[in-house]
Parts: sequence; C-alpha cells; structure tokens
Amino acid sequence: MVFINNTEAQIREMLSAIGLKSIEDLFSEIPRECRVEGDLGLPHPLSELELDRHMQRLAGLNRSAQEVSCFLGGGCYDHFIPAVVDALASRPEFVTAYTPYQPEASQGTLQAMFEYQTLLARLAAMDVSNASMYDGASAAAEAVLMSVEITGRQKVVLAGTIHPEYRQVIGTYLQNYPALLHVVDYRQGVCDVGEVARIVDEKTACLVVQHPNFFGCLEPVDRLGQLAKQAGALFVAIFNPISLGVLRPPGDYGADIAVAEGQPLGIPMSFGGPFLGVLVCRQDYLRRMPGRLVGQTVDRNGRRCFVLTLQTREQHIRREKATSNICTNQGLMALRAAIYLAALGGAGLRRLAELCLKKAHYAARQLSTVPGLSLRFRAPFFHEFVLQDAYGKVAERLTALAGDGVFVGPALGKWYPDLADCFLVAVTEKRTKEEIDRLVDLCRKWGAQLGAKTEARTKEALASSR
Repeated sequence: MVFINNTEAQIREMLSAIGLKSIEDLFSEIPRECRVEGDLGLPHPLSELELDRHMQRLAGLNRSAQEVSCFLGGGCYDHFIPAVVDALASRPEFVTAYTPYQPEASQGTLQAMFEYQTLLARLAAMDVSNASMYDGASAAAEAVLMSVEITGRQKVVLAGTIHPEYRQVIGTYLQNYPALLHVVDYRQGVCDVGEVARIVDEKTACLVVQHPNFFGCLEPVDRLGQLAKQAGALFVAIFNPISLGVLRPPGDYGADIAVAEGQPLGIPMSFGGPFLGVLVCRQDYLRRMPGRLVGQTVDRNGRRCFVLTLQTREQHIRREKATSNICTNQGLMALRAAIYLAALGGAGLRRLAELCLKKAHYAARQLSTVPGLSLRFRAPFFHEFVLQDAYGKVAERLTALAGDGVFVGPALGKWYPDLADCFLVAVTEKRTKEEIDRLVDLCRKWGAQLGAKTEARTKEALASSR
C-alpha cells in the first residue's frame, strides 16, 4: 500500500534517496514550455459501474461495417471471414502462446508460422516468405531498406500511385539514411513509364510499384520491371493478395521483393488494426530479410519438427549485423491468414477474386450513369476504382451516404490535391446487387437534390441582381 497512499514524509524520503528535492525535479529534462501548468481540468472520478456505462455509451457511437453497406477502399477491405478462422485462431494454445519470435516458441506456433510462410511464398510465386510483419506500410519500408543494403545504392524510386501512407512510412524509415527518395508522377491512373525511364539509373537501389495500385488500376508491371532490371535496380512489388486469384503473382512478372497488406486474408477491419505485413523475396536475398524465418528439420529421434532458422534482429545477433529492429511478427494475424488461405484453397481464392472483379465492374458501370459522377481513370482495375464528382462536393456526398447507412471512400483530396473532387469505391464479394443498386439510387437522389438547390440559388442570385 506504500505506493498507493504515500504520506508527504514518505515522498520526501523517496526523493531524497534518488537525490532530488521535489517532484518537479523529476521532470527537469522536459522543457518547461512542453509541460502542463496548473489544473488538468479532469472530470470527477467515476465508479466502476459509472465508467462501464460511460464506455458503453461511447462504444455505441461507433458504426461497424456489419451494420452498414461498406464500399470503403484504400487498403482496408470488408471481406467475408469464414467461421473456421475465428474458431481456430481463438484457441487458447494460440492466443496464450509465448511471443513467437523467441527460440522457445511452441512447436504448434512454429508449425503455424511455417505453414504461413509456405502459403504466402506459393501465393506470390516467390522463393521465401518471412514470418510476417506489422502491416503493409512497414513491410514496404523494410523492402526498401533491403534493397539499399543489397545494392549498396542510395536512390529509391517510388511510383506516385502507391498508397500515400506507405510513401510516408518509407520516408520516415529513410530519414536517417543517406538515401534519395524520388516519387514518379502518374498518368491516367498509372505510373508514368516515360518518367520512370528517365529517373531510374545506375544509382537506383529499387523501383517500388503497387499493382493493383492505390487507385485500383493495374500497372504496366512488365515494362516497369524491365526498366528496373536494365538499370541493375531491384523491382519491389506491392500486391493485393486477393487479386492473385485472377492476376499474375509478383514472381511471374519479375519482382525481386514483394510485399502486401495481409488484412484481406481473414483479418477484420477492426477500426484500423491490428493488421499483417507480408514480405516475400527471391532466394538470393534470404539473408537480408527482416524479422525471422521458421524452418523444418528433424529432432534427435528423427521426428519432423520446426525451429526458428533465421533471426536477424538485434536481440538475437550483433546489432551491426541485424537487418531490422522490428520486434514482432504479428503471430495471431499470420495464423488467421494461414487458416483463411487453407480454407479457401486455390479454387476458392479464384472464385472470390472473380466475384470482387465482376461486382466492382458492375458497380462502376451503374455509378457512371449517375449525373455528376464519372470514372476518373480509364485504366483497367480489379475491385476498386476512382469516381469523380462534377459538383465537387465529395465530403458532403460521403457524409450524406454514411447517414443513409452506406460507407464509401476515402476522399482523395487529402493526399492528391488534383483529385480533390474524387473518391474511392471498393466492392468486395460481400456486396450484393441490391446494395450496389441502392448506392446508385442514393447517389442519383443526392445529385438531384444538390442540383435543385444549385438551380434555386442561381435563380435567387439572378433575381437580386435585377
């Protein structure tokens, strides 16, 4: 109880023991302008019952994708998750397993990671996968660091069509590196190949391209990969794992390193996380991979078993030899992805991707018939596309749709000022024809209302000018 109800004398005694005169001295290293002065203005304390009610009220303000029609895109998608994923991933032997980047991890956990690695390497047609990372953004940044270390070059070229937040994370990672970051502009929704040809040279460590890209469009990956190879640079591909049900995997179009956000693989949207970073590469770059790899071997009795084969973070090897300081492998999220892929199988994944593709193209055709809406880009796309709002009222439109129980977006002006009148629409296998048709009807209704208001204001302005 001494730490709960300290008297002033006890506090003075503790301060004296560490050579300080006052509580203020504890914070002397913090600049005064950064410290809060005076009363914090906190509300009165709540009992446990009152706090529980308060938190329930706050939680009730949220609206999840289970309650609405969700057409949200931008890297986090509302896919169906089979019950088997929750049933197996929530088993206590997985939930309570010791942190699975330690050598003493259980055989069950190690086998799950080994199966995950096998599934992701096969899915991407690459040689090897690590045992997962935080999310797609950090995986992309780690791939860039790999490229810089492998090539000894300092120039990093990013397609302007990769996720803007991935670009931000990569920039943060490179702040303390002598690396030069170049972002290539886009044309008609895809990377400008001509600009890539001009920028990528013998000083380039890697070219990073997302396919399908942030706008949902399909990049000319064969040509882009050739340009990287001609300059001796590595080709880093960011892919959507669900799209590989219908699109060629990164290994087939020449990627040296490939990364992805694993959220579509059986992981809920969960208001933004936790997610899963996928990183796969060619055998040549195995020892430059961040994180850890699980391998298969036999024990002293000749029985099949699993072991942490490669651990390249500073906790396990000399700091100067570590490839990354990343400190987790998102074990439970990787387990969910492995269960999801095993449950679907190759045929299931293909059927899933086909549903997303067909429903998205139906939605794009129908929405393009709504006055004031049009497809911003004409490039082929997978299950996500950009709509342009001729009225320029994107925020108002998306807010109105949310009020009617339909989530759409995000708006693109936050990252692309030239696309301030545009927003994303993503269509997964969960969306029904009825939901798509309702979205079309709501957009048509909202546009008509806005048009009527605009016409009325115009008439008023003309009347007053007379």
